[in-house]
Amino acid sequence: MVQVKQVASAAEFNVSIQSSNLVVAVFKADWCGDCKFIDPFMPEVEEKYADRLTLIEVDVDKVGEVSQEQNILGIPSFVAYADGRELVRFVNKLRKSREEIEDFLNKALDVYHTLHDTPERKE
Repeated sequence: MVQVKQVASAAEFNVSIQSSNLVVAVFKADWCGDCKFIDPFMPEVEEKYADRLTLIEVDVDKVGEVSQEQNILGIPSFVAYADGRELVRFVNKLRKSREEIEDFLNKALDVYHTLHDTPERKE
């Protein structure tokens, strides 16, 4: 199983999102019930998308300044980046299902491929 990379600092976050590949930050916290709800299936989701994007995890308590800079108000939140720019976000206060998360990741991939004009689009 692939392990989601934990981001420990704002500097590490900023380096991660500078990638020319698609990077999706998952903002969460230990005390968040809805975050714990997604934990059991996220390794499978990570595995499924591992060849197309990179998931990083941002603990809003440990790296609070990043959450504030990124205007993260509810968790868990998913924000897709490439080349240091935000492409699309999935941020709301509702519990997120595996299907909703995968729908978001597919949308992020579509946006990424549209911007990077790669021929191998997933329909």
